[in-house]
Amino acid sequence: MREIAVVGFAQARNVRRTPATTNGVEMLIPVFEEVLAATGLSKQDIGFWCSGSSDYLAGRAFSFVSAVDAIGAFPPIIESHVEMDGAWALYEAWVKIRTGEVDTALVYGFGKSSAGELRRVLALQLDPYLVAPLWPDPVALAGLQARLGIEAGLWTERDMAAVAARSRADATANPAAQLAGPVSVDELLARPYLADPLRAHDCAPISDGAAAVVLAATGRAQDITERPAWITGFEHRIESAALGARELTTSPSTVAAAKAAGADGIDVAELHAPFTHQEILLRQALGLGEEVRINPSGGALCGNPMFAAGLARIGEAARAVMAGTAGRALAHATSGPLLQQNLVCVLDGGQP
Repeated sequence: MREIAVVGFAQARNVRRTPATTNGVEMLIPVFEEVLAATGLSKQDIGFWCSGSSDYLAGRAFSFVSAVDAIGAFPPIIESHVEMDGAWALYEAWVKIRTGEVDTALVYGFGKSSAGELRRVLALQLDPYLVAPLWPDPVALAGLQARLGIEAGLWTERDMAAVAARSRADATANPAAQLAGPVSVDELLARPYLADPLRAHDCAPISDGAAAVVLAATGRAQDITERPAWITGFEHRIESAALGARELTTSPSTVAAAKAAGADGIDVAELHAPFTHQEILLRQALGLGEEVRINPSGGALCGNPMFAAGLARIGEAARAVMAGTAGRALAHATSGPLLQQNLVCVLDGGQP
């Protein structure tokens, strides 16, 4: 099977609320234009298009079909969609290229979280019989997970605040970030609780946004960019949907996915951690030491567009490899409550 690389990445600026008239099409068109211009490709050069989004979030059926208008009605395209983060759409496109059906693919994810009440929407992904009827929102559930870790001595509130402070400082160099700027740990700890032990800085902001990644097979990739980010490992695993049936202070699925993907010798890791304690949990699960740069983009804590944030982690990791600031990078994406589903993608700047 052929080797595949990320050769392009673009994303919309993460914002709390886009204008009322903005839909998926209006968010995606500028992103498509940017990533195609950067790679020197036209829409006709793309062999496969794959998207990640959610009808629940959009509030209407087959919303992803409307988003295809951003591509255009002609010429006809080969297109697919996953009702998940765009990172899983990228996995589908990776398989499509590996099997030799196409040479290039453009993957995109988009979400307008401001269109509804995100906490209620995300409660619908829980067990429909025993948990969802109680309407526990994701912040409350994350608070339970954070408290379990604190009581077990795995992290402290100060550790969590340090993650937020570092993320916001790093995000000052990311023009797409929603939250950025230096802030001290003590200043963060002085702020009130949102859901004890979580404060507002411990939670990713509600964000509207979109991201797009271009993949290409060996031969095409080298023609598109001087230093492609080669995907050397790609895997995803899942935990039980029953929250009481799994250990919430660790992530066996992340461990298994990383092992299958060959996640070693990493310089940079982009972790899709919507809560500060989840970054610590993922670092522990992945065995990432102090030598690994974590979320130099600021990560999801500085901008978390639903169904695009995981794809953006792959894009940001690939960007570091393509720029030469990382030789080998790891990207992680999650979906579902409390890190239920986890995907790991390893990228390398060396020749395939």
